[in-house]
Amino acid sequence: METYVASGMPKPALTRLLAVAVLGLPLVAALAQASARTPSDTPALTSVIPAPMRVTPDSGTSFRLGPRTVIRTQPGSDAARAVGELLAEELRPATGYRLPVESTARRGTPSVSLLLDAGGTPVGAEGYQLTVTRSAITIRAEQPAGLYAGTRTLLQLLPTEIDSPTPVRRSWVVAGGGIVDRPRFAYRGAMLDLARHFHTPDEVKRYVDEISRFKVNHLHLHLSDDQGWRIQLDSWPRLTTVSGGPGTGVDGVGPGFLTKSQYQDLVGYAAKRFVTIVPEIDMPGHVNAAQVAYPELTCDGVAPPPRTDTAVGYSSLCIGSETTYRFVEDVIRELAAITPGPYLHLGGDEAHATAEADYLTFMRRVLPLVAKYGKTAYGWNEIAKSPASATAIAQYWGTAPSNATLADAVTRGTKVVMSPANQAYLDMKYDRNTPLGLSWAGYIEVRTAYNWDPATRVAGVGEPAVLGVEAPLWSETLRTLDDIEFMAFPRLPAIAELGWSPAATHNWESFATRLGAYGPRWTLRAVNFYPSPQIVWG
Repeated sequence: METYVASGMPKPALTRLLAVAVLGLPLVAALAQASARTPSDTPALTSVIPAPMRVTPDSGTSFRLGPRTVIRTQPGSDAARAVGELLAEELRPATGYRLPVESTARRGTPSVSLLLDAGGTPVGAEGYQLTVTRSAITIRAEQPAGLYAGTRTLLQLLPTEIDSPTPVRRSWVVAGGGIVDRPRFAYRGAMLDLARHFHTPDEVKRYVDEISRFKVNHLHLHLSDDQGWRIQLDSWPRLTTVSGGPGTGVDGVGPGFLTKSQYQDLVGYAAKRFVTIVPEIDMPGHVNAAQVAYPELTCDGVAPPPRTDTAVGYSSLCIGSETTYRFVEDVIRELAAITPGPYLHLGGDEAHATAEADYLTFMRRVLPLVAKYGKTAYGWNEIAKSPASATAIAQYWGTAPSNATLADAVTRGTKVVMSPANQAYLDMKYDRNTPLGLSWAGYIEVRTAYNWDPATRVAGVGEPAVLGVEAPLWSETLRTLDDIEFMAFPRLPAIAELGWSPAATHNWESFATRLGAYGPRWTLRAVNFYPSPQIVWG
């Protein structure tokens, strides 16, 4: 390991610099020549996950982050400043530098600039341009979301040790060149099941931190199921006092719920990282917990026994009862009022205890209620059989390469989020020896999670109909944050790349190499990832 001196330069480099100066080369020129050298462990611009749209390396230059560096943000933009403050918070622990966030910087000051100016190249709401020269790093975007995406790329372009929680004495060099980048699909999601086992707000925030590093921009929270109800509603308070309390969850060991205040805090935390929370209340099936709390939601008025097993398909709201629709409208109204994002997910899957005609009646009445409260209805692909789904989002969770009902709904205007269970479900085991997870949809190693195309996955559902992708993580077997991380990583970055990167960049060998190099960053952040044998880890 080279020893560092006050100048921040390795002693051998300083010795070379002084020798050149004595021989007559001006000191300034020698300094520039020395600083232009890029250390061998500097990540290449092509090392990023998800793969950028266009990369132009410049091997003749690099930028050195140092104690004089400032983060300069768009003057007059509070949103750009907020992105800059987040970036500074992420860079300070490992570097030990102040990294002040300012709207102006003195001429000649090394800077990381975050500018709301596309620079003449259209990149859309989430795209960005990143340019690295000897004197500055500049990220330009049309919207703050693009600036944030650019900072996610920048974090991966800094040496691995940038993820250390404590100061590391080394040079912080970013390779020179440029990146122009924008997402392939607008919706790139992850789902976390809080119903089968409740995960605390801090655990959910930690998950937001990690998924946002890969430009995932939606977190779908599954807030109700047969085993528990996890969101406070003023109009039906026993939902959480009874069905969110002790003894709820799979095996009776997953109690807890989000108060409205906690939910809104979580929504705000995610929004600062450009992640939109999508709440789900599953109906008309998966409602046993609601009926335990309120027997009037059954057809006979008798409360069913609480369920802590993992069976599905046995519960249903009473479709002919007006109490059902008063309940549903209250749920939608209260959730819409505390959810700034555009979507409310109504579930709709595995309603085996609901007759087909009743299912269609229910969706005909309920889907329009979402629009009444200013939101877009969203549900699992079963909702596609309802004519009312034409303005809704259907989430495909099947395993087959075709689904005639979904393809027909697409012709009526339904948009689709792709989550094929045998490729995108993060709760599936990696292999038969995985201690957590299920296997009903098969084993999903990293390559299986990566090797598919959302635009060709289901016949009749082409790219114009695909809103995006989502990686669901059900919690029947999960108990802790470590469990969440073990099942999500490293597969979630594979799904994220399918959602962000152009199809032309899709290459397993490239992705596996980049993922292997990323592993030590998870280690430094104490993320409990699965060390897949398919990957050569750095």
